[in-house]
Amino acid sequence: KTMRWGVALVLALALAAGPALAGETYRFERGVVSVGDGVAALVQKSGRQPDRIVTLENSRGAAVGERWEYYLRDKQVNFTTKDGRITGIEEIR
Repeated sequence: KTMRWGVALVLALALAAGPALAGETYRFERGVVSVGDGVAALVQKSGRQPDRIVTLENSRGAAVGERWEYYLRDKQVNFTTKDGRITGIEEIR
């Protein structure tokens, strides 16, 4: 019985904390993009330019990359890029 409560607690915490999902790939209707792909592949497979591009800066204000934000029907998908390549993917529901 104690084990069941522990499992239930872990699941409840995971669901409560999890509106943002990070991954290595994201599927658009036109294809899958992965960490390591170039931004040209992202534009091609998404079928459009991002809705917003945010310059990412280090603590001294120097640009170190970009976050390409796509606002889709029920979520936002952010692609972190550096030197023209995808370095991270995050879904926000």
